[in-house]
Amino acid sequence: MEASSSGSNIPAVTNGKTKIHHAEGTEDLQSNQLETQISIKPDVQRTDVDFSEILNAIQEIAKDVNIFFDELEGVNSPFKDDDSLLHHGNLTSTSDDASRLETVGEGVPDKNKSNGLYFRDGKCRIDYVLVYRKSSPQTEKREVFERNIRAEGLQMEKESSLTNSDIIFVKLHAPWEVLGRYAEVMNVRMPFRRKIYYLHRRHKFMNRIERQISRFRGWLPRKPMRLDKETLPDLEENDCYTAPFSQQRIHHFIIHNKDTFFNNATRSRIVHHILQRVKYEEGKNKIGLNRLLTNGSYEAAFPLHEGSYRSKNSIRTHGAENHRHLLYECWASWGVWYKYQPLDLVRRYFGEKIGLYFAWLGWYTGMLFPAAFIGLFVFLYGVTTLNHCQVSKEVCQATDIIMCPICDKYCPFMRLSDSCVYAKVTHLFDNGATVFFAVFMAVWATVFLEFWKRRRAVIAYDWDLIDWEEEEICVVIAAVFGIVIYRVVTVSTFAAFKWALIRNNSQVATTGTAVCINFCIIMLLNVLYEKVALLLTNLEQPRTESEWENSFTLKMFLFQFVNLNSSTFYIAFFLGRFTGHPGAYLRLINRWRLEECHPSGCLIDLCMQMGIIMVLKQTWNNFMELGYPLIQNWWTRRKLRQEHGSQRKASFPQWEKDYNLQPMNAYGLFDEYLEMILQFGFTTIFVAAFPLAPLLALLNNIIEIRLDAYKFVTQWRRPLASRAKDIGIWYGILEGIGILSVITNAFVVAVTSDFIPRLVYAYKYGPCAGQGEAGQKCMVGYVNASLSVFLVSDFENRSEPTSNGSEFSGSPLKYCRYRDYRDPPHSPVPYGYTLQFWHVLAARLAFIIVFEHLVFCIKHLISYLIPDLPKDLRDRMRREKYLIQEMMYEAELERLQKERKERKKNGKSHNNEWP
Repeated sequence: MEASSSGSNIPAVTNGKTKIHHAEGTEDLQSNQLETQISIKPDVQRTDVDFSEILNAIQEIAKDVNIFFDELEGVNSPFKDDDSLLHHGNLTSTSDDASRLETVGEGVPDKNKSNGLYFRDGKCRIDYVLVYRKSSPQTEKREVFERNIRAEGLQMEKESSLTNSDIIFVKLHAPWEVLGRYAEVMNVRMPFRRKIYYLHRRHKFMNRIERQISRFRGWLPRKPMRLDKETLPDLEENDCYTAPFSQQRIHHFIIHNKDTFFNNATRSRIVHHILQRVKYEEGKNKIGLNRLLTNGSYEAAFPLHEGSYRSKNSIRTHGAENHRHLLYECWASWGVWYKYQPLDLVRRYFGEKIGLYFAWLGWYTGMLFPAAFIGLFVFLYGVTTLNHCQVSKEVCQATDIIMCPICDKYCPFMRLSDSCVYAKVTHLFDNGATVFFAVFMAVWATVFLEFWKRRRAVIAYDWDLIDWEEEEICVVIAAVFGIVIYRVVTVSTFAAFKWALIRNNSQVATTGTAVCINFCIIMLLNVLYEKVALLLTNLEQPRTESEWENSFTLKMFLFQFVNLNSSTFYIAFFLGRFTGHPGAYLRLINRWRLEECHPSGCLIDLCMQMGIIMVLKQTWNNFMELGYPLIQNWWTRRKLRQEHGSQRKASFPQWEKDYNLQPMNAYGLFDEYLEMILQFGFTTIFVAAFPLAPLLALLNNIIEIRLDAYKFVTQWRRPLASRAKDIGIWYGILEGIGILSVITNAFVVAVTSDFIPRLVYAYKYGPCAGQGEAGQKCMVGYVNASLSVFLVSDFENRSEPTSNGSEFSGSPLKYCRYRDYRDPPHSPVPYGYTLQFWHVLAARLAFIIVFEHLVFCIKHLISYLIPDLPKDLRDRMRREKYLIQEMMYEAELERLQKERKERKKNGKSHNNEWP
């Protein structure tokens, strides 16, 4: 029992008796109020008694009052909630802490009572909220659970919803004694001394230079990306040494106010820790809030946001209303998209786990700048050298070269010059700078991971996380087979289309539609793979939550990685590689002819695949992350506005507002990490074929940071502040992607692009053969040398085109050309591989081996040269460890000396006392 407001549990003293009303605080329930009279000692039975004496009397009878109400609950029903006393806006109060009754006669802060963040008394802050429905059948479990909660020392208030009388909010508050006890159990680190900084000794000359540099910097404009700490003073953290909290050494810690010593995130984490260890039934596994949420005993559980994220007043003139408002203005607002993230404030509000995610995302986004710049440079290099490219010139001028049809029957003969546009576009991505960019991105991935380890170490030190303590599966890729069938069948259909635009660009139309269909299949299969991964993980029965999370993460990543990239691997390494040749095509199920590459190569197909998938997937993810919660919250607000009016809605308490927000994803940050890791794979694995991938990733991530921030601050309920010292298994996945990217980029350059065939021609078969040169003048004749000749009369019956090619020369065509290195039809071995084919194959294999070994050596050298822990951080950690020991000793010595002085003052000193 507790006195929570003037409208509930108010003791009234009249003529020697105290009336304690167990009331609901509303006029319509006055007739149903429970009234109990308890006699007080004779020495306080007078009308002119002093108020302090009344409080002392109330303290003495508090235990009897608690016993009385416990007995009253037992008379009504041993397993019945107190919900029968609840109505809209009404509450019951329960507590085992009799000291709460001391606040009855004191003034209650009106602001705290009205902002919905405190109990009715305006002094006890709401640390956690549970929500259930009175119609839920799990009454018995819930009643036992709540009794055990009170036994742990937590204070409780219940209040019915203003919008639905069936919904009950259980507000929990942890008093100082409970916080201190469990903070010690959970090893929570708290500040106890200010940090001492040591400056390295410098020569006078160096000091003079530094002063001049500082004066020069004062003339320069302020860095626009840094947050203004003068305008936002709340960003300044207490610069203190920390140590695990101990009640025995409480005098060591800096405690200005017990109500604010533990911040809101820590308080909620402690309460959640208690709730996860409270029993709701007798039995070994009948324990914890999560099980009650699963079986429907409670509908929701969450800590409260710290008020509204909007304010009528400007933050620059009036300051921030609360931490949520501060986060919105300096982090989640679109107006600060170019500024650094306030990671310390994010960590303070959402906890270390979410803070580390945004730290990693910000670091990844920052590292994308050089990659995007180099990728854009490679693209622009292709644009500037386009008019000087000998290969594209020959393709555009090859009006007399007739290419064989790329599909059966309906595909016509075509001039090679019709591929002029595709040849130019291919040069934009496949040029002399492509190999350099592939090597650069492989090294970039290593540098990114190595420097992230250093950055994580600094964050772990600043956030006191330093000392905080493979399996195989079968991947389903059947959908790829369906996409291959679609491409094979559709290319013939589009070739016979009535519209000339589609008929003349049948291969591009096939690729574009196949990518879109593939994207839809990817989204659908992701739902299936999630259920399969969940089932497989639960069958393993992991021992800890961390093991379960790592196992589930690995499975989901493998499923979605293969699902997303399988068609890309097909286009990069299989499309057009095993088609046979005209007159002897390889067929699927002896029916469908396998798809060939465009006369300008398969790289354009790979570029389209990556570009469309990246844009569509990132757009879809952004919509599902923000658009979907926005629509749901808008619909909820609309219903509330229609039912209760806009004025009534504005007066809802904070727990009601937060309940109407969307809950965080069931798997926490898994979806956010997975989206970025898959993007990292797209940015590195096939980057040699699509140099603009880092630029697209950078633009997306700049938006992604603010979208995620806006979602966390405004659209989601406040997640529980969890601790983590790193990004977990995701780092190992990133390392695996980095290794895979070296292999795939080597194959993309060697197999998918025409870099190696051009190099072989320039040094061995071109005009500069034997001269050691490979310029554009050495590429004259390359296009003709890369095409083989086919006798049209050798076509199979089912492959013979409907047109005889007379539209080109006025008479039926006798020969056509195709991409391959084969002998002419009249040679001793018709259509056999030429010597040039074997030279190109050998060069490709040699390039793959040399490229991989070179890049891996560079990666390992960089990993060796870059230490995981910065030297200055290592020195600071050693110095801090020593200083903490000294400060703890000094604090203990100071306490003992103080006690000695007090004993001497009281005349209780003893001989042989230390110190």
